[in-house]
Amino acid sequence: MEENENKKSNFKTVTASNPYNVKKTSSGFGQSVVLPFFSGVLGCAVVIGTCFGVPSIRSKILNNTSNISNNTNSSQTSKAEGYVSQVNLTNYSDTAVYAANKILPSIVGIEIEYTVNNSLMQMFGASAMSTAKASGSGIIISEDGYILTNNHVVASESSNSYYQVSEASKLTVTLFNDETKYDAKIIGKDEQTDLAVIKIEKTGLSKAEFADSDSIKVGEFAMAVGNPIGMQSSVTCGIVSATNRKVTDSDGKQYTLIQTDAAINSGNSGGALVNGEGKVIGINTLKVSGTGIEGMGFAIPINSTTDVTSQLIQYSKVKRPYIGITGIDLTESLAKQYSLPLSEGIYVKTVEDFSSAEKAGLKSGDIIIEADGTKVTNMDGLNKIKNSHKIGDEMKLKINRDKQEKEITLTLGEQP
Repeated sequence: MEENENKKSNFKTVTASNPYNVKKTSSGFGQSVVLPFFSGVLGCAVVIGTCFGVPSIRSKILNNTSNISNNTNSSQTSKAEGYVSQVNLTNYSDTAVYAANKILPSIVGIEIEYTVNNSLMQMFGASAMSTAKASGSGIIISEDGYILTNNHVVASESSNSYYQVSEASKLTVTLFNDETKYDAKIIGKDEQTDLAVIKIEKTGLSKAEFADSDSIKVGEFAMAVGNPIGMQSSVTCGIVSATNRKVTDSDGKQYTLIQTDAAINSGNSGGALVNGEGKVIGINTLKVSGTGIEGMGFAIPINSTTDVTSQLIQYSKVKRPYIGITGIDLTESLAKQYSLPLSEGIYVKTVEDFSSAEKAGLKSGDIIIEADGTKVTNMDGLNKIKNSHKIGDEMKLKINRDKQEKEITLTLGEQP
C-alpha cells in the first residue's frame, strides 16, 4: 500500500469527476467525438482488408496468432502440470539428416578374410587350418579409390602358442547403396598411429570432406558412421565429450583422441566421426566397454592423419626421425638403487650400432637431461621433441656423463 501511494505522488493529480483530465467543451458532441470515431473505424477496416487481401501478409498474421495461442496454452499447461515447456527438436533432426546424407556416400564397409593355423586342433587330429572373417569401416579420401581406415582393421597378423593368424588374405569393400563387392589392396599401414590406406579400382567416388578437428568444442554435435557388426551404413548421434583425451589401449599404446558418447561398436572402426555439417572430425578407433561403462567411444582427430595418410600413399609407410637408443625413465628410487648422480632424466641403456646416437658419440650410461634446450624427464617427452623434426635435421642433447654436463649434436636418421 505504501509503495502505491508513493508512486501516485510522482504524477500530477486529477479530480475524481474528470480522471483523465480531458476538458469538456460545449461545442457539438458529434463533431468532436462521433465523427473522429467512425473515421478511425473506417481507416482500420481499410488497412485490415488490404492486409488480408495480400496472401503472404494474411498467412503471417494467422500463423503468428496461432503461435501465440499455442505458446500460451502450452505455457499454461506446463505450469499447471509442473513441467517445463517442450523443446522443438526439428532443428536437431534436420542437422542429423543433413549430416547423414552428406557423409554416407563416402563411407564403405570392409570385409577381411585371413587364415588361422590352430596348433591345438592339430594335436587332437583335427584340421589345423581354417578361414576367419572380420569387418570394419573406411572413409573414401579420393575419387579414384583411396580409402582411409584403421591399421587394426586390415592388419590381422598375430600369434601365440596355440594359434597363428596370417596377414589378411583377402579384402573386399562395399560402397553405399551398392551391393557389388570390390577387391581392395593395402597401400600402406602404420601401427603407431593405427592408420592404414587401402585402394579399390574404381573412379567417380564420393570423397569425404574434412573439418578442422583442432577447432571442435566439447558439447557440439557428433555423428558416428560406419559398419557396426556388419550393419552397413549405420549412424549414431551424440556429442563431443572431450578433446585431446589421453587413452592407452590394450597393447599399452597411448593415443590423443576425441571422446564421444555416440555409440561405437565392433565394425565401426575406421569409420567417420562427423560434425553437424557432415564433415569428418575424426576416425572411430576405440571404445571402452565393461560393467558400469556406457557411451565412451574415441576417434583419432582428422588433423593428425593428413601427413600420415600422404606418406602411406607415397611410401607405403611413415618415415620417422630416429635417434637409436633404448632409454629408461629415471625415478628417485631407481637413482638411489644404482647410485646414479641424477633422479630425473633418461638413462641411456643401449646405443644401436651405426645409429645417429652412436655417430654423435652418445654412450650407454649417459643421462639425457635436455633436448633442444627443453628439459626432458621421460622417453615420451624426448620422442615428442624428436618427432617435431624431419629426417636429416640436427637435434641438440644435453647429457650428464660421469657427473659432468656435456652437449651433443646429432643428425636424425630414418627409423628402420
